[in-house]
Amino acid sequence: MTWSEFQFKFQHIRDNKLFELFVITVIILSSLMIGLKTYDLPSGVMTFLWVMDYAVTVFFLIEILIRMAAEDRLVDFFKKGWNIFDFTIVVVSLIPLDDSQYALIARMLRLFRVMRLISFIPELRVLVSALISALPRMGYVALLMFIIFYLYAVIGNLLFAQINPTLWGDLGISLLTLFRVATFEDWTDVMYETMAVYSLSWIYYLTFIFFSAFVFLNMMIGIVVEVLDEEHKKMIALEEEVASNEVMAHHEKLEREVADLHRKIDVLIQQSSKGS
Repeated sequence: MTWSEFQFKFQHIRDNKLFELFVITVIILSSLMIGLKTYDLPSGVMTFLWVMDYAVTVFFLIEILIRMAAEDRLVDFFKKGWNIFDFTIVVVSLIPLDDSQYALIARMLRLFRVMRLISFIPELRVLVSALISALPRMGYVALLMFIIFYLYAVIGNLLFAQINPTLWGDLGISLLTLFRVATFEDWTDVMYETMAVYSLSWIYYLTFIFFSAFVFLNMMIGIVVEVLDEEHKKMIALEEEVASNEVMAHHEKLEREVADLHRKIDVLIQQSSKGS
């Protein structure tokens, strides 16, 4: 059997939906096993979990090798970001658990196996891609939010440091207090304490909440929703392109088969004419 025939079989396995579902099931079970190890279990159960962990590691290694072999060229496998992500997780999972120097690191890295669900479920890939694409835009909103936090923290320190140094003693503490206000964690207690001295200090808190909780938060949500819509459109366009390519490939295959059939008919006609 030639390598191209092996490659065709690997491609068939890689594109099989049942195989993808089985891989997802193994990923989920692997994640559950990591969670079970946090409990105080009998030694027999722990031994079984260790054996299953090695079995899952071997399965993931075989699975990634099948996907790599299914590519026409090996370099094509590493052209996709999600393939690199899966390959990295599989490689770091090969760190042995019985080495005392790297055991803790190996156990922590195995936690990232559950993130392979992202690469296997298209909807999750769209969400993560949208989040990554939105980060640059969100960065500018975060920068503007930091400026507002900084201004209000300095003002709060100047006005309220004498009232409660624990909450407004310096810039860092003031920023933490403003974060508490922005997340609505007992922020009214902070406000009423300063209102006892400055009756109009409620303006300070309400304007800050308006900017931080309403304006900037909605800007963040708007950016994510917009980018998510763009990613959905890209995914639909990609699916349509793949479907179109498959139809064209099938059409070309039919044309080749019809051409071969015509050639065979012509040969038969020539042979029959010679025989007569």
